[in-house]
Amino acid sequence: MARLRGRSGGGDGVSAVLAGAASAAAAEVEASLAVPADRTAAAFFDVDNTMIRGASIYFFGKGMAGRGLITTKDLIRFGFQQLKFRVAGKEDMGAVAEAREKALSLVAGKPVAEIVAYGEEIYDELMAERIWSGTRALAQTHLDAGQRVWLVTATPVELARIIAKRLGLTGALGTVAEVENGLYTGRLVGEPLHGPSKAEAVKALAEREGLDLARCTAYSDSANDIPMLSTVGTAVAINPDTQLRAEAKERGWEVRDFRTGRKAAKVGIPAAGGVGLVVGGVLAGTAMRRSLRRR
Repeated sequence: MARLRGRSGGGDGVSAVLAGAASAAAAEVEASLAVPADRTAAAFFDVDNTMIRGASIYFFGKGMAGRGLITTKDLIRFGFQQLKFRVAGKEDMGAVAEAREKALSLVAGKPVAEIVAYGEEIYDELMAERIWSGTRALAQTHLDAGQRVWLVTATPVELARIIAKRLGLTGALGTVAEVENGLYTGRLVGEPLHGPSKAEAVKALAEREGLDLARCTAYSDSANDIPMLSTVGTAVAINPDTQLRAEAKERGWEVRDFRTGRKAAKVGIPAAGGVGLVVGGVLAGTAMRRSLRRR
């Protein structure tokens, strides 16, 4: 597997483009899949709080803590950051940067294969049961329509690929860590795949795969992903934070909220929990599938 090398940046436009290009170049899962029936349309899904309840990197950290590979103190600190996000409805970028640097220091010098093996175990143990059934059903509508589906996330690309593979999706775009001789260096290629970098990654992948972005759909829960949502022809807010909900209303973007009965009623999903989410998600997906096939 080819690996890009580069220096992590400070969040400027050049660094965002580098991060996007690196992530698109690392999106290799889909290469082995069958040729899609619809080659120019695709869907892009954010992961944390969109496809999975909570932060995937937190659950990875929890699994690593359970194996004695990180401290409980580090896990509690990150858990508190996630609690603040849930209450405030927006991310603390200073805390995000702190968590990133800590994570990079923990994996520096470790073999990629070892981290991937841990990731596969931890997904099965802690993440699989936290997938939003409604969001998963929406992804399936795109697959059923012959479209490719990628995850687009700030989560490390290795973990993002595991999630995509377990869900039967095409592949994943994620944050790319620099690797030399099969070992993590403790640096990133560009910057985390976050905000504008996600949009750049989608554009780079679209160019490589011959996608028509006007026929593509993107899903996210966060206002930080407005650049990505604005890049495609159809944007959908999933479990949106306060800012994204307001933006979606202003722009006429569809909103689907699988968290509460009041909001779920808008998309025909009962509030009765697991079974209701599955049934409602499939019903919502059926309607969307018809729409996709008419494009």
